Amino acid sequence: MELGAIISFLVVLGIIAFGILVFVLSCYKKIPQGKALVRTGYKGIKIAFNGINVVPVIHRMEMMDISLKSIEIQREGKDGLICKDNLRADIKVVFFVRVNNNEEDVKKVAQAIGTDRASDTELLVNLFEAKFSEALKTVGKRFDFVELYASRENFKQEILNIIGTDLNGYVLDDCAIDYLEQTSISNLNPDNIMDSEGIKKITELTASQKIQANLIRNDEVKRIKKQDVEAKETVLELERQQTEAEEKQKREIAIIRSREDAASAQVEQEEKLKAERAKIATDEEIEIAEQNKERQVLVAEKNKERTEVVENERIQKEKELEANEREKVVELAKIDKEKAVEEEKRNIQDVIRERVVVEKAVVEEEEKIKDTKAFAEADRDKKVAITIAEKNAEQALVEQLKAAEAAHKASEIKAKQVLVEANAQFQAAEKQADSKKILADAKVVESAADGLAEAKVMEAKAQSHEMEGEVEARLIEKKMIAEAKGIEVKSAAIEKQGAAEAKVMQDKGKVEAEIIEVKSIAEAKGLEAKAVAKEKEGFAEAEVMKKKAIVEADRIKAEAEAVQAMDGVARELEEFRLNLNTNKEIELAKISTSKDIAQAQADVLSEGLKSAKIDIVGGETMFFEKIVQSISNGKSVDGYVNNSQVLKDVKENLLTNGDGNMIENIKGYIQQFGLSTNDIKNLSVAALLSKLIKMTDDPGAKSTLEAIFEKARNSGIANIAIDSLGVLKA
Repeated sequence: MELGAIISFLVVLGIIAFGILVFVLSCYKKIPQGKALVRTGYKGIKIAFNGINVVPVIHRMEMMDISLKSIEIQREGKDGLICKDNLRADIKVVFFVRVNNNEEDVKKVAQAIGTDRASDTELLVNLFEAKFSEALKTVGKRFDFVELYASRENFKQEILNIIGTDLNGYVLDDCAIDYLEQTSISNLNPDNIMDSEGIKKITELTASQKIQANLIRNDEVKRIKKQDVEAKETVLELERQQTEAEEKQKREIAIIRSREDAASAQVEQEEKLKAERAKIATDEEIEIAEQNKERQVLVAEKNKERTEVVENERIQKEKELEANEREKVVELAKIDKEKAVEEEKRNIQDVIRERVVVEKAVVEEEEKIKDTKAFAEADRDKKVAITIAEKNAEQALVEQLKAAEAAHKASEIKAKQVLVEANAQFQAAEKQADSKKILADAKVVESAADGLAEAKVMEAKAQSHEMEGEVEARLIEKKMIAEAKGIEVKSAAIEKQGAAEAKVMQDKGKVEAEIIEVKSIAEAKGLEAKAVAKEKEGFAEAEVMKKKAIVEADRIKAEAEAVQAMDGVARELEEFRLNLNTNKEIELAKISTSKDIAQAQADVLSEGLKSAKIDIVGGETMFFEKIVQSISNGKSVDGYVNNSQVLKDVKENLLTNGDGNMIENIKGYIQQFGLSTNDIKNLSVAALLSKLIKMTDDPGAKSTLEAIFEKARNSGIANIAIDSLGVLKA
């Protein structure tokens, strides 16, 4: 019994203890984040942010929201914020407010407002709207309207400084300017002093900005139009240059193709020549082999009949064969000599062939092939005849001697023919040199009015005569020496063929060689002396012309001083007379030069077109101009721009107008219209003058530029690049 009572008592005691524990635990209240618990009752007001025991009946528990709340203050329209410059601003500012996380502040808010209303947004707006609005007005009056945009952070900081952080238990964490814009002028009251000043300022600023914007738009239109015009001009000029370059490229391609076609045709003809030579050599070898075969048969038959006689004859024939072989070597050397002569002639003809149409080269090669075939056939027939003549030793010896004499006479005739051809070529070259010197004389007469040019021409003429004499002497000396060597070789061959005849031919050949050598040396010395005499004569003439030029220069200087001493009318009359005389001399020189050039052209054509078959189409001058144009067209442009003295004189007389003012005026126009070097460096003279005429409104300047444009067009320099005339130089 007692044990059961004890157990029952312990069970009841445990249940009571468990119940007390559960009750105590249920009295402990945990607080969520952003909340604060306010406990009233026993022991007064207690504030907890994490957890606290709340005993029913003796305690009362209230939860307060202490999280961050936003309050929006908006001032727009007639109630807009007035700035320092009396402009109104529509503004919307959001303030972030919360109950301070502090027991005293929470207690203060709970006692003043209550825990339920502490987080009511409408109540917070009612509490703080007036304070926040006043702060906005105060701070807004410190800033101009534009500064509100530029200094938003300062504006916000000033608001926070004015309001402060202590708001009777609440704390202001931050504020944000959500909207800021100028109040529309329609919402401003013109009867209000501040609004009227704001209207005035807005009107002034907007009107000024509209005017400035309109100026910018107009300037934009003008600049765009100007750039379009300049771009169009540049495009047109570049298209012109492109077209010119394309045409030039086409012309060069056509020339290259013609040259390559001519070269290929020449190679083809040379290959044909080689094939013909190989064929001729093969036929010659075959025929020689057949003749050798027949000779061997005859030798075998004679060996059967007469062994000793045939043996002697065989020895004699071997000697004769050796002599024939030497003759063959001599003939081959002669052929090589003729080949060398033909090669030299072909080199000389190359100079002439470059001045005529390219097709002439093919014609000349065909003629050479025909000549070579004829020579080869003649050589083959001669060698066949020599081989056949070996059957009879005596007859072969006589025929060989006669052939040697005939070859000697033929070599003399050939040498004379070569000499005649060389003289003809020399005369043609001399005529070409004379024509070039005549052209140089005309150019010097046109480009210089004083006597120094004439002295230079005479000096160049003397040098040319000296060079011609030296070339002539060397050419004749080389030909005579080569001819003497050829005769010596032939004489040596004849000496080995026979005793008395060879000795006579050798002596005769030596005598002739010595005579020719002495004659050649004498002629060379005579030509050298002639060249020295011509050189001295040229120097003497140059010295005379130099003195004449000095006297002429003194005369011109005296005339110039006399002209300077004259009055205005007399000076103009004298200058007119001098210019008239100068122009007359220049025109006469041009007429004489044209006559000489025509004669030189006729000589060149007659020499170059002797063997050409060409149908002439065109006038008396058009034919020569068309032939020369294909060769000289590409080089003449560069030489005309870079090296022409006439072009330099035209530039000096046209662009400087004699006194150096016109080129300065053009540079002044370029600087006046703001043109840079990059703008005009790719323009021609005509393009630059046209551009300046379009850009100027001054009648006087336009008249001057039009006169320059007309002169440039008449003188033929309108299409020349402007930088080649030196206008762009500083």
